Amino acid sequence: MNELQERIIKDGVVKEGNILKVDSFLNHQIDVDLYHWMACEWKKRFADVEVTRIVTIEASGIGIACIAGEQFHVPVVFAKKSHSVNLDGDMYTAEVESFTHKNINHVIVSKKFIEPGDKVLIIDDFLANGCALQGLISIVNQAGAEVVGIGIAVEKGFQTGGQIIRNLGYRLESLAIVDAMDAKSGAITFRE
Repeated sequence: MNELQERIIKDGVVKEGNILKVDSFLNHQIDVDLYHWMACEWKKRFADVEVTRIVTIEASGIGIACIAGEQFHVPVVFAKKSHSVNLDGDMYTAEVESFTHKNINHVIVSKKFIEPGDKVLIIDDFLANGCALQGLISIVNQAGAEVVGIGIAVEKGFQTGGQIIRNLGYRLESLAIVDAMDAKSGAITFRE
């Protein structure tokens, strides 16, 4: 069992509706040492590919992606979920449905931050149905860049996202794959 899985067992809370609450260390309060371990693990797993840029989606992916960017020594770009007055120029856009928030966002990345030929590593905190990842992949493809890998902290293996992304031919490295959760007992089963 790795450090992330151990922390999920210790501090994660299983809620009704296939919700795994990890806000005490992953996506509300942040355990920076755990983030560092995850970034180092992705650096090992993707040591064989060239990475020129990391892409994620706001908000929970930003912290993990930044620590990973430090390990890979590359810039980090995050897709914004809303247009703001300080965004200017041409944008790449994609529609993304959120499993957690039960809404649809039109995510945006300025065209000046992903260039044709970039070798992109996508990093995010959770993978459930794969909608956010498909949106980020679309943006990278629109830019004429290449997705060289995808790093996920927690994948819900009992949902379809991981299978969809792998079937599309992308290299997906999840640090913890949850195959089953039981809200009544709190039990969590990880894929070996």
